[in-house]
Amino acid sequence: MKTFILQFFTWWNGQTLGTRFFTWRKGTKVGEDQFGNVYFEGTFDSEGRKRRWVIYNGYAEASAIPAGWHGWMHHRVDTPPSKEDYKPHAWEKNHQPNLTGSAAAYRPQGSIARGDNRPTVTGDYDAWTPGS
Repeated sequence: MKTFILQFFTWWNGQTLGTRFFTWRKGTKVGEDQFGNVYFEGTFDSEGRKRRWVIYNGYAEASAIPAGWHGWMHHRVDTPPSKEDYKPHAWEKNHQPNLTGSAAAYRPQGSIARGDNRPTVTGDYDAWTPGS
């Protein structure tokens, strides 16, 4: 019952009731990644391509899609990683959740959120004015 209520009222936690119904009617399971996200393919869109979507395992966070699946989701490749022997490149980084709004978020030098002083102005900038 709790799952049904969550699907009815929350879009950010897994799938909604509408997505579940659409997936049941029109979706074909293509594969699953190491995070438990499940990938589907279905009807054709307005550009003539098959629709592709993911049902997240838990909180819906787009950065949780691995690189191989990202390429397939965005029609960069036609073969999903589940149907080929996909191995990530050495330069690909492991997943790191979106840290925005957390204590570990990126805060550049001079940011108010960082709490330190802004760097002093060097005077090497002259503002543009019309006619000069």
